[in-house]
Amino acid sequence: MDTPNQAYPGVDPPRAGMSGHCPRCGKGRLFAGYLRLEPVCSRCGLDLAALDSADGPAFFVMSIVSFVVVGLALYTEVAWSPPLYVHVLLWVPLAFILAAPLMRIVKGLMVGLQFRSSAAEGRLQSHDDQ
Repeated sequence: MDTPNQAYPGVDPPRAGMSGHCPRCGKGRLFAGYLRLEPVCSRCGLDLAALDSADGPAFFVMSIVSFVVVGLALYTEVAWSPPLYVHVLLWVPLAFILAAPLMRIVKGLMVGLQFRSSAAEGRLQSHDDQ
């Protein structure tokens, strides 16, 4: 009998998530829109709403993209000292171009990792319950 968080044989949940497929069966769609998750997998019935990664992917993408963009902007400033409008014209579009595809990939990866590790919301437990 399948447990709810058991992957189907041959499915790597993080890889399936990065490709936009269900982390359990590897067949159903993960995304209903660009970044919005499907509520339930159409193939295996996995509740995908419980695996929503919230702001986690945005933090990682922002960290990676800002490292690249700020590094290139600093190099450009030191090497050529262009006017401020050149920086705006170069780095704002580059930040969007780098962040847009990465957001979907990283969100799928985090959903897959949450599924693989059976991650759940944090729960407080009183000392009396132990």
